[in-house]
Amino acid sequence: MDCNKRPENMQRITTPELANAFIDEQVKAIKKQVGDKKVLLALSGGVDSSVVAALLIKAIGKQLVCVHVNHGLMRKGESEQVIEIFQKGLDANLIYIDATERYLEKLKGVSEPEAKRKIIGAEFIRIFEEEARKLSGIEFLAQGTIYPDIIESDGVKAHHNVGGLPEDLQFELVEPVKLLYKDEVREVGYALGLPKSMVARQPFPGPGLGVRCLGEIERDRLEALRESDAILREEFDLAGLTDKVWQFFTVVPNFRSTGVRDGKRVFDLPVIIRAVNTVDAMSATVPEIDWAVLKKVTDRILSEVKGVCRVLYDLSPKAPATIEWE
Repeated sequence: MDCNKRPENMQRITTPELANAFIDEQVKAIKKQVGDKKVLLALSGGVDSSVVAALLIKAIGKQLVCVHVNHGLMRKGESEQVIEIFQKGLDANLIYIDATERYLEKLKGVSEPEAKRKIIGAEFIRIFEEEARKLSGIEFLAQGTIYPDIIESDGVKAHHNVGGLPEDLQFELVEPVKLLYKDEVREVGYALGLPKSMVARQPFPGPGLGVRCLGEIERDRLEALRESDAILREEFDLAGLTDKVWQFFTVVPNFRSTGVRDGKRVFDLPVIIRAVNTVDAMSATVPEIDWAVLKKVTDRILSEVKGVCRVLYDLSPKAPATIEWE
């Protein structure tokens, strides 16, 4: 039997009871596979890696070593949330690396979207390799592979698989949720006690804010992006839209616009709001957001985010537009 193929009679995990039964089953399987050895996990803070981390902590505790790399392109408060939940809440064996300056230096002068993606991905692998070499007794690598990854890519998607590691660092894989769909992974996450803010986390590109800070990543635009995105998320949450809109975020383009501030002409940044609804991400529609909500978001961004003079709402569906701008 193909261990990467979901059995036809496998029951979908739709209730806390089924999630708990799955957890009990996987805890036994992990203990049997790992024994007294150590496991390494790249913990991004996304749904899949977070659920795998919580599951392995339940099974083997401190034998799991989590590595969280902050590349400086995270949304506001995300790295802090990882530390709070896993290190402080679950007593995880967590290594936190602030690589912000390293990434921004590597990305200086780079404006082509695919080139940015490659730099961000390659640098993560190098950092992960450096940390792995500092550790001893690691024989396993845990990954947040889920079933759609296997179906869509005939194997494991690159954003889950720490591919590119040198031959001497090819660990045996531990993939406890590889036969689950995303909704099932979320159900398991809730059963493990992870907060909704992490389990229901929106899709977030691997390069993070790097593909929403258009063109070359500049510090002032990156900061405007992070702050405006936080305001949008906070106001959508207050308006009860977080569970109704599939994905929403802000974008800061690589040009400036004339504005007026304190009676003087300024040349400041525009911020673009992007919100979409979709079933499969192959096509997407733009929701009609209440004007009062958009006005409040706009007022806050213009008054609280330094160097911004315009706020725009992207009305483009997919197709012809894409969900992300880069």
